[in-house]
Amino acid sequence: MSRLGQAVRPYPARDGIRVLNMANAPDHRAAPRAIDALRRGWPVAIDGVLTVLAIESADVHRLAAFERENGANILISASRAATLKLTNQRPAAVEAGPVMIVRAPWVDLPAAVALADPATDLSHPFKGPFAALDVLHPLAAQAALDLARQAGLLPAFFVHDHAVAGADAVTSLEVTGWEAPDSLAIAARARLPVAAFEHSEIVAFRSPDQAGEHVALIVGQPNGSPPLVRLHSECLTGDIFGSLKCDCGPQLDAALHLMAEAGWGTLLYLRQEGRGIGLINKLRAYELQDQGFDTVDANLRLGFPVEARDFGIAARMLTLIGQPRIRLLTNNPQKVARLEAAGITVHERVPHQLPPNPHNVQYLATKRDRTGHKL
Repeated sequence: MSRLGQAVRPYPARDGIRVLNMANAPDHRAAPRAIDALRRGWPVAIDGVLTVLAIESADVHRLAAFERENGANILISASRAATLKLTNQRPAAVEAGPVMIVRAPWVDLPAAVALADPATDLSHPFKGPFAALDVLHPLAAQAALDLARQAGLLPAFFVHDHAVAGADAVTSLEVTGWEAPDSLAIAARARLPVAAFEHSEIVAFRSPDQAGEHVALIVGQPNGSPPLVRLHSECLTGDIFGSLKCDCGPQLDAALHLMAEAGWGTLLYLRQEGRGIGLINKLRAYELQDQGFDTVDANLRLGFPVEARDFGIAARMLTLIGQPRIRLLTNNPQKVARLEAAGITVHERVPHQLPPNPHNVQYLATKRDRTGHKL
């Protein structure tokens, strides 16, 4: 029987499942399969030395089967561990790095979910005490946290320090290489008149290893000068619904009009919602902001880095459309540095400021004061 025909079996058989062999060449399909498995509540073995089951997508049946392997500890990120007051036991060099904690007998699935999700901290204020362990396989553990972000899940797992039969297999190299922009290619392009400038062209980019497509909107025609370029990360709430919590929607609209005024430019629309943590986790961050945390602390409490976007993708897109020298419309110096590190020449950084509203004034102040945005 196939996987789709087994609703609760934790280790379903897969025809032709890959046997983990570290001598094998990296499989570009392994990371997408692992992401799919985590979302479905199935275990994933990393490097043959660590097997993880995502707390968010687990259920009591799968956890019970997972625990047959002599119990399971818990893996979280260092920033979440700091919230749980564990950094005095295991100092963390990387804010989103891995931390292993002993799973006490009273930590059942509901308690583990409360441990993983900081949005419920006010409802479950007393957690612990917890004891931290040495992370025996740090590369595999870090890969697990990266997989959680790529899957849009909370970075928290039940874990075994060994491979488990029937788990999907992936290597840490396959996880880190999956998001590499090298395989990105132009998939389609067409003329697209837009309200800001009717002489525009849309170019879609696709990678065989990733589901989401990135898009470039080329406004106008080359005129011999470096184009005005905006890197715009997807924001469903701001771009589509007109959210007042951020400035994404107004920035998108203003950028297109500035390009039209300049005669030509390019807007790169990057599928990196929530600074790379995904829509669901961005909404969880909103919950934390409603509790009084700023955008930086909300991401850290969730267990994610403050900035998880890959601007190498933008550099690849610019290279493919023949725009290696640009004027960058941004207040974020990190974008300049990362594009230049990837081979793009930023001829000029053009500030992009819009007036605040009562709902996003703190958000803008946090970008200025804590993430280095400037005019």
